[in-house]
Amino acid sequence: MPSRPRSILITGATSGIGRALASIYAEPGVHLALSGRNQERLDAVTAECRTAGAEVTAAKLDVRDREKISTWIRSVDDIHPIDLVIASAGITTGLGFGRLREDPEAVRAINAINWLGTLNTVDPVIERMSARGRGQIAFLGSIAALRGLPYSPAYCATKAAVHAYADALRPALAAQGVKVSLIIPGFVETAMNRDIHAPKPLQISATRAAAIIRRGLDRGTAVVAFPWFLYAGARLMPFLPNRLVDFVLRFAHVDIPETNERNTK
Repeated sequence: MPSRPRSILITGATSGIGRALASIYAEPGVHLALSGRNQERLDAVTAECRTAGAEVTAAKLDVRDREKISTWIRSVDDIHPIDLVIASAGITTGLGFGRLREDPEAVRAINAINWLGTLNTVDPVIERMSARGRGQIAFLGSIAALRGLPYSPAYCATKAAVHAYADALRPALAAQGVKVSLIIPGFVETAMNRDIHAPKPLQISATRAAAIIRRGLDRGTAVVAFPWFLYAGARLMPFLPNRLVDFVLRFAHVDIPETNERNTK
């Protein structure tokens, strides 16, 4: 069994899976570097993790701000060399009743956060982990990345980019002693997903998702996908005739709120 990480950085730690991961990793002897954009929620998760015995460094940051996130990550790594970074900051946007096209500004905002924000998070640690010959980088993907869905095209595209990047980095960084893990969750009960009106088969709590993720990361698993039944079904979709899949998806009753984010960074 690989040794457990003692210095862990998590972006998007103020809600959803990111917050659940911060809580599950919080224990004596662990240093957590947590970032998020909501100061009140960041203070709350920081206090919770310190109560559990962890040492915490917290920063109110936007992953779109490349310079600030990079400076912060390097400052953390200077004092507490990072064993594990989890790039979990992200948003969602989509279509629904009466909305046939995604707003171009919303599309650019989700790309800036989900995709470029992920790059901004992992870029500062790749060189340092490689120099040390150890470390682990975990990317938060989605089952929605496995096949483009007509009600969330931009979200699917950003997560597909994350998947491709993680898969490409894995063999390259393995030679440097750095592990790369791709997390592919199905439906998880979070504030982000609460306003999505759609069937959510096999949905689990964020706490349960965090437990599955931690177990997979502790083992150094390349792909941590769950639930397996939903993941297997999504993996099969690209092998089915496009006409058939498109026809079925056309009749899905889904309403995903448009993000209020706009790319001002």
